[in-house]
Amino acid sequence: MRNALPPRATLPRQPLGLIDSFKAARRNLLDIIPEAALHQPIVSGNQAARWHMITEPDAIRRVLRDRLDDYPKSDVTKSILRPAIGNSLFVAEGDDWRWQRRAAAPVFTHRNVANLSPIMSQAAERAAGRIAGAEGRAADMLAEMVTATFEVISDVTFSGDEGFDRAALHHAIDGYINGAAKVSFFDMLNLPDWVPRPSRVVASGTMNAMKSMADGVIEARSDGHRRDLLDLLLAGEDPDTKRKMTTPELRDNLLAFIVAGHETTALTLAWALYLCAFDQGVQDRARAEAQAVLGERVAAQSDIDALPYIRQIIDEALRLYPPAGILSRSARERDELCGTEILKGDTVMLPVYALHRSRQLWDNPDHFDPDRFAPGHKTARFTYLPFGDGPRICIGMSFAIQEAVIILATLLARFRFTLVPGKTPQPVLIVTTRPEGGVWLNVDAA
Repeated sequence: MRNALPPRATLPRQPLGLIDSFKAARRNLLDIIPEAALHQPIVSGNQAARWHMITEPDAIRRVLRDRLDDYPKSDVTKSILRPAIGNSLFVAEGDDWRWQRRAAAPVFTHRNVANLSPIMSQAAERAAGRIAGAEGRAADMLAEMVTATFEVISDVTFSGDEGFDRAALHHAIDGYINGAAKVSFFDMLNLPDWVPRPSRVVASGTMNAMKSMADGVIEARSDGHRRDLLDLLLAGEDPDTKRKMTTPELRDNLLAFIVAGHETTALTLAWALYLCAFDQGVQDRARAEAQAVLGERVAAQSDIDALPYIRQIIDEALRLYPPAGILSRSARERDELCGTEILKGDTVMLPVYALHRSRQLWDNPDHFDPDRFAPGHKTARFTYLPFGDGPRICIGMSFAIQEAVIILATLLARFRFTLVPGKTPQPVLIVTTRPEGGVWLNVDAA
């Protein structure tokens, strides 16, 4: 299917008014990205407030790195995330963010992430066992990958804590994302955060119960064996100030890692499996690589360097369907980007979905081509942002990549996936870029 294109969003050719923008944002945030963002470095507008979408790498560098403190996360982003994950690394700004990042960074060293890989291999084995039960019929790979990655993230955060209801936590997180994480009309009007958004008030009750349960687990930890992510965070401190996280700070960051760490990787894997079914030539090549390295066993961290094509598929899936399809910032000071004046208070958006498909930056950008990430092919900085970039680049990037390679290699070595007619997933961005309707694929033994 080299000349066919995998599913993509149809971006609007004409500017949207306030009401249409609100409807689009509630339905699918990709629908607010103008088609012009695929062709030009900046697109600006004014619906209740001034906004700019940037796809020019030098301007993106200025926002994400050179003037980081002048472009904090937008109030809408914080309003959506804060009820679930508090003032964690994903929400905090300035000095508050810096000390948390310094305290948490040692947790995600290569050694610590590698030490967590057996949990990922065990989850891959269990996923393969479940999928084997679907041989000869279709199964929803999105649901399977959500299950697998939630097993991983819960095992590396709350291992051995029998009193913690993981199923209830998963339900609470999904309920919050599905019900409260959509843009409110109050957000579109730029009303302050203290004006209640009813859906978030309702959903936050369930999350508050989960926070209390997590607090109890944290306070009960005292053995200090450093067996999981929670133990590593409990032992962590800011090397500059020697400050350690309090129970609420630990809890908010753990919940942030759970929210961000399982869904984004699950989506990447689900899209990657769909793309492999979409292009059987890619799938055959990946399977040959995986079988040559693994034989009959499950993948492990020590196999990753020997699985470069599997990694390329993951990188290309992240390009075509970045989990964070739009990054939103607020300008604290006047500035100029791409020759356009930026006023204090303007919203500056980085439409990652459009950036990754820019006609100015990528060849055949809508095609699925893992070889664009082959060894020796250099991707220009700030043109590819699946994990963000600059000082705030995702702290769990190496964790996510390791997990995705282990699970994808294990599955492709054992199974052949083919498309189900009439079941084409469409990319829909609410908080993350999800395949609407799931990823239904036929499953057969390899």
